[in-house]
Amino acid sequence: MTSPIVRFAPSPTGRLHVGNVRTALINWLFAKGQGGKFILRIDDTDVERSTKENEDALKVDLEWLGLVWADTFNQSDRFAQYDAAAEKLRGMGLLYPCYETADELDRKRKIALSRGRPPVYDRAALSLTDDEKAKLEAEGRQPHWRFKLSGERVEWNDLVRGPQSIDTSSLSDPILIREDGSYLYTLPSVVDDIEAGITHVVRGEDHVTNSGAQIEIFKALGGTAPDMAHTPLLIGADGQGLSKRLGSLSMGELRAQGYEPMSICSLLAKIGTSDNVEARESLDQLAAEFDFSKIGRSPARFDEAELKGLNASILHALPFDAVKDRLAAVDPRAADEAFWTVVRENCSLLPEVGAWVDTVFGDITPLVDDEDKDFVATAATLLPEGELTGETWSQWTNAVKAETGRKGRGLFMTLRKALTGQEHGPDMGAILPLIGRERALKRLGG
Repeated sequence: MTSPIVRFAPSPTGRLHVGNVRTALINWLFAKGQGGKFILRIDDTDVERSTKENEDALKVDLEWLGLVWADTFNQSDRFAQYDAAAEKLRGMGLLYPCYETADELDRKRKIALSRGRPPVYDRAALSLTDDEKAKLEAEGRQPHWRFKLSGERVEWNDLVRGPQSIDTSSLSDPILIREDGSYLYTLPSVVDDIEAGITHVVRGEDHVTNSGAQIEIFKALGGTAPDMAHTPLLIGADGQGLSKRLGSLSMGELRAQGYEPMSICSLLAKIGTSDNVEARESLDQLAAEFDFSKIGRSPARFDEAELKGLNASILHALPFDAVKDRLAAVDPRAADEAFWTVVRENCSLLPEVGAWVDTVFGDITPLVDDEDKDFVATAATLLPEGELTGETWSQWTNAVKAETGRKGRGLFMTLRKALTGQEHGPDMGAILPLIGRERALKRLGG
């Protein structure tokens, strides 16, 4: 295989979410693993809905994930090239004007369906005379422009789905240019893929039918259609689509919640494949493991609980130097190596360390039941003198057990609740020295 050239082509009309990030990731991993090139193409031909703010945000998101690009360009800078391609297709008789309104087209579709026929455009516009076209335009109608499909079968070997065949006679001629003269993505995408030398188009399986038409446009413009790979779409843990929840699954939102980039990349790279879903240390490792043959045909199931579990496993292994600046941003008191080492295994997301800062260094409300007050007071008198160390908890609880006869949960849980105000948390032998003698005695009422 020659070194692949792939592209990720988001529209800056919204924020990046897990669905389109998965497409970007698969493209990136494939190119990286094969020593190829990853291009970021900004599909902003919809100038009314596209914004610079969204474009900047999606670039920040990709960089945060580590999905850096070798080259980037905006489609809005290339209208001259698209105009030239459209003119070439017109000259070949493959791009023709149509004057039906949306209501008229909808009515045609409904009639076809009612008669048991597929709702394919009938090409009525091809029979219009120049006079009829002029009359329609005099009425104020502006044409939209359709690409004339061959009516033949288009075939390709999909890298995910295997042999594919699209009978273009069963498709409506696709609209390439709207009434207002703006381009749908189909023609600009082909023009850009030809000029950028794209060797592989990797995208969601909802584009399979589009690929049949686009392959014919590639040929009409004198280009070679890239290899295709159409991946199954994402669904939620409940088996339903994610469309209603994409806002909460945007990269900006997940970053704000404290997710690690590699937890997101690890999950999105492995769900829907034959590999186990496990956290990976780097994108390079994911790239080395990537293969289209591992991608299954069933929808990939995105489970936020699974993402959180992966994030926890990554977080628990992060050394202090890798997180100290972020810890300081949560709370300056958290930027302490001993503190991080003790509490990290009790955090699934980094911002959760804030609660443990208060538990260790702040003023808490001890959880002491009335029947335990005397026991806790006695325990306070038995706290070993001097600086508290990693051995203090064991020495102290042995002394308390010997003095009071308490053992098990009645001993250990009662002291944990008194010292931390919680029933769960880090190992008490490790957290007690962080709490320190003065705070411990205060919480014990001593």
